[in-house]
Amino acid sequence: MSKYIIEFSKTGTICFTSHLDLMRIFKRSFKRAGIGLAYSQGFNPHPKMGFAQPLSLGYWGMEEFFEFETEEEISEDQLLQRLGSVMPEGIRLVRCLPAEKLTKTLAAHTVAAEYVIAIPVDPDSCGNDGGETESRTEEVPVAGTAAVDRDPDADLSDPHSLWDSYMGMDEILVWKRQKKKAGPKLTDIRPMIREITFQWAPEAGSLYVDAVLDGGSASNLSPELVISSVCRRFGIETDRGEISVMRKKILFDRPLEELL
Repeated sequence: MSKYIIEFSKTGTICFTSHLDLMRIFKRSFKRAGIGLAYSQGFNPHPKMGFAQPLSLGYWGMEEFFEFETEEEISEDQLLQRLGSVMPEGIRLVRCLPAEKLTKTLAAHTVAAEYVIAIPVDPDSCGNDGGETESRTEEVPVAGTAAVDRDPDADLSDPHSLWDSYMGMDEILVWKRQKKKAGPKLTDIRPMIREITFQWAPEAGSLYVDAVLDGGSASNLSPELVISSVCRRFGIETDRGEISVMRKKILFDRPLEELL
């Protein structure tokens, strides 16, 4: 058996394919390309394959990673050529790397991810909340909503002003869903934001948020909670369906070359 890693991108309408369906696409692509995957042992064997980190529905991914094992050794160039010829539109295979030295899964090495979020916004309404500045901590908790005060002085055209307003808060509170527990929990996401910058693009009518967020098994922050808190802080009222999210890269605890 041989172990490999493929770097790929996922763009366009296929971004609306779920994680499980993407797994099926890869599995069927291997079959169509005539590449035999290695399977686990036991009562219910399954192919030895997986992603470094699942990509949420609707997100673009520019530097995604897929690891797998084959029954026989195949050159990396052949793998790229044969798989690339049967992949659906929107999935582009970038490179294939041997991964014989990888002792743990890539998921176990994942610690963070960088996202680019584009939020369409009317600059005339940004920060205009009619004088309402009270916190939402006393409202009925709904998972995914923010519990921060609005900043009526937020200056959309000044990235430094936006950073100071957002990261200047002692806590960035949001209602976060709890696993196996009823009801969301008020959580401070500020420690899980490693880096964040804001850039207003008037020609596009959008606020771009570039953020590096915790993304491993020890700590994981969904961009949805950042979106919710940013929109609440700056008084932005935009339909979620109009906001786009792209995962720019996945960050590991060590450079990928060292892991392989």
